[in-house]
Amino acid sequence: MFAGRSLLEIVAFLFSLLIAIDVHECAHAWMANELGDPTARYQGRLSLNPLVHLDPMGTLMMLFSIFSGFGIGWGKPVPVDPRYLRRGPRVGMGMVAAAGPLSNLVLAAMVAVPIRLGLTMSWSLLNLLLILISVNISIALFNLLPIPPLDGASILRGILSTIRARWAYQVSDALDRMQVQGPIIFLLLIIVDQVLPFSILGLILGVPYRLLYRLILGL
Repeated sequence: MFAGRSLLEIVAFLFSLLIAIDVHECAHAWMANELGDPTARYQGRLSLNPLVHLDPMGTLMMLFSIFSGFGIGWGKPVPVDPRYLRRGPRVGMGMVAAAGPLSNLVLAAMVAVPIRLGLTMSWSLLNLLLILISVNISIALFNLLPIPPLDGASILRGILSTIRARWAYQVSDALDRMQVQGPIIFLLLIIVDQVLPFSILGLILGVPYRLLYRLILGL
């Protein structure tokens, strides 16, 4: 994955990943607290300290996937008690889930400001900002996939709960039943993505990634 890249670029990527996950998980905790559930705040998760959001196994897997180009890493899941959420369990959980990817897109847009303003900076700083933008967009889009336990599944369940139609109930019920199989399906998707001569995730996420990248940078 890092063939031909300099040590500085590798460090910049690791730094960007750490910041993106930190902001993502803190946003989940913040939204849950705003909606009435203090569980994450009581456990010290309403913080931008990256140490409170890192999962030991997830961090190891993250490092492995970065250097091998295969696998997936994760941060420590934010504890949320749906019973306390003011908008109801499904809509509330959907809002908490959406806060993560949205925070990554907001961060990417903020990082892009000095570039869009045309401020003079060194190549190393410009490269760091571009990597930070790219990583945050990638994490946001990846987490929006509607596969449990990714945020997209909770967001979709929240949206479906507001639609009074039989098809919405059926899709929501299917997502509920996928809760157990979701991680297995997700792992199989990662494995198949590495085996096939083309990337399934690349086909799904490639177009929205390019659109967001160009939009955020004003290209």
